[in-house]
This record gives sequence, C-alpha cells and structure tokens, in this order.
Amino acid sequence: MSQQSRTVVENAWKAFASHDSDRISAVFTEDAEWLAPPGNATAVALEGPSHLVGRKAIVRFLAEDFPRFFVRDVTVTFHGFYADGERVVVEETMTATLANGSHYANDYCFVFELRDGLIHRVREYMDTARGHRMIFGAVPQ
Repeated sequence: MSQQSRTVVENAWKAFASHDSDRISAVFTEDAEWLAPPGNATAVALEGPSHLVGRKAIVRFLAEDFPRFFVRDVTVTFHGFYADGERVVVEETMTATLANGSHYANDYCFVFELRDGLIHRVREYMDTARGHRMIFGAVPQ
C-alpha cells in the first residue's frame, strides 16, 4: 500500500505541474480538502481561502490561480517522499518568478491522505513569515 500511495502522489505532482484541469481533477476525490496555514501569503495575495473544499475549488486553484501568481520558472526540488499506508509526506523547496517579477523561494511540507487511490486531504505547511517577506516585503503584525 505504501508504494502505491507514493506513486499516486508522485503522479499527482506531475498533474499539478501540467496545470491541466482534467489531469488535476483525476487525482482528487470529489470531497477533497486542501488546508494551508491561515493567512498564508499566497492566499492573501490571491484574495482566496487558505482552506479549499471540494475537487472543483482545488482544481481551479492549481490550474488557474497558481499560474497567475507564480508566472514562470517554477521549480520544485523534492527532499523526501515518506509513505505509510494511505498517508504520504512530501518535503520540498519551490522557487518561481512571481507576477510582479520578484523571485520566490520557500520550503514546504505536505501531508497527503488518500482514499480509494485518490487524494482526499492535503495539509500544507510552509514558512509563512518567509512567504510574506518574499511576496509583500514584510511580515504582517
């Protein structure tokens, strides 16, 4: 099960990178959730929620909103994939060029929970202060 779960998540990253709605949609359950830290810089900049509920909301973010904000040179460097049953933890660093031309680099940890071979829940962790400095030049008080 662990190797199958890891493969599901590895393939999901390829779908995310494609920004193709159909490919992204195919890896999530209908009732999937994506939870990021409240007030994270990406959600603030896009004026969107930090808790995405439902496949459609997640697909819209990954296929439309994400590439509107992280406009080019998006690179993900994986530092580890750890699978236990239907749970997969991914450590990574993402770099990109933002819509305003600024460089972005931040470290992330994602916890994927699978159900019936699809992603049911994603919990995203990042250095939120660094994200705010990269995007806005300052950390909110």
